[in-house]
Amino acid sequence: MKIGIIGAGLAGLTAARILADAGHSVCLFDKARGPGGRMSTRRVETPQGMAFFDHGAQYFTVRDPGFADAVARWEAACVAARWEAAGENAWVGAPGMNAIIKAEAADHDVRWNCRIERIERIGETWRLGHAEGEQDFDAVIVAVPAEQVAPLLAAHAPDWAALAETTVSQPCWTVMAAFAERVDFAADCLRQAGAIGWAARNSAKPGRSGPECWVVQGSPQWSATHLEEEADTVIAALLAELAHATGSTLPETLVVQAHRWRYALSGAAGRTMLWDEGSRLGVSGDWLIGPRIESAWASGRALAAAMLR
Repeated sequence: MKIGIIGAGLAGLTAARILADAGHSVCLFDKARGPGGRMSTRRVETPQGMAFFDHGAQYFTVRDPGFADAVARWEAACVAARWEAAGENAWVGAPGMNAIIKAEAADHDVRWNCRIERIERIGETWRLGHAEGEQDFDAVIVAVPAEQVAPLLAAHAPDWAALAETTVSQPCWTVMAAFAERVDFAADCLRQAGAIGWAARNSAKPGRSGPECWVVQGSPQWSATHLEEEADTVIAALLAELAHATGSTLPETLVVQAHRWRYALSGAAGRTMLWDEGSRLGVSGDWLIGPRIESAWASGRALAAAMLR
C-alpha cells in the first residue's frame, strides 16, 4: 500500500519504520520546520558559544521489552544515553532530545513544514491536501496530538474525533536560561518546587556542550493559571522560583527565552490505537495511552501491527 502519515513524531515514525520494513510505501507530513515536536531541542547563540535546550520532554523511561530494543538501537547509534541524575531508568536523546527523531526520520520521505489542511475520501482513496497540492494514498494514519485530531477527522470518524476532543492535554510554560557561571546547586535537577514542576541543568545531560543551561518548567496547574501571561512575566516568575528552590542568587543570564506549550502533557483515552480496516484509516499517539514517550512508540507499533494483520 501507499500510506500517508500525518505527524512525524515518534508515533508516526515508529509506524512508518514497521510498515516500510514490510514493503509498503510511506510518506510523512509534519507542520513543524524540522524534527522534534514534544522532543524538541532549541539552539541559541551566546557569548560563550551555542546553548542547547531540551525545552519539551526532558527524559524518558523504558518498560516495554520492545521499546528497550529500540532504545538499545538508538544507544548503539549514539543518539540516546542514560541520564542517572533523573533516575536509574532515565534516558535522553544525545546530543539533544530531538536526535532520536532525526535518526528515525532519516530513512523516510518526510515533508517538513507541510501542514495537512484537509482529508478527503475519493472512492477507495484518501486524498491529503496541503499548501503545495494534493496527494492520494491507499491508507492514512493520523499521528498528531488529540487537539489536532478532531478537526481532521470530524467528517470521516466522528466517534474518534469526539474521543480526541474529550482527551485534554495539560499546558506547560518553559523557561530556557543560559548563565555566565554555574548555578550554585549540587543536583542537576529538581521536581515539584513551588510553581516549578521540573527544572534541570540541561548542560549536564550526556553529550551536551556550551554554557551553563537550565530548563525550568512550570507545573501544569501554574502553567494553566498563567497561560496567557506575557513571556517576560513568566520568565521573571519562574527564575525567581528557581533561585528560591536552589537557595542561591542566580548568575548573570547570557540569554533567556520562554516557550508556551499549550498541549504539553497528553491525556489518556484508554486506548492503544484506532484502526478501521474498511476505510483504511488509523490514529496513533501518546494521547491514546498516556503522557510518556514510550506511549507514543507503543501506539505507533500497535497500529502498524494491526494494519499488517
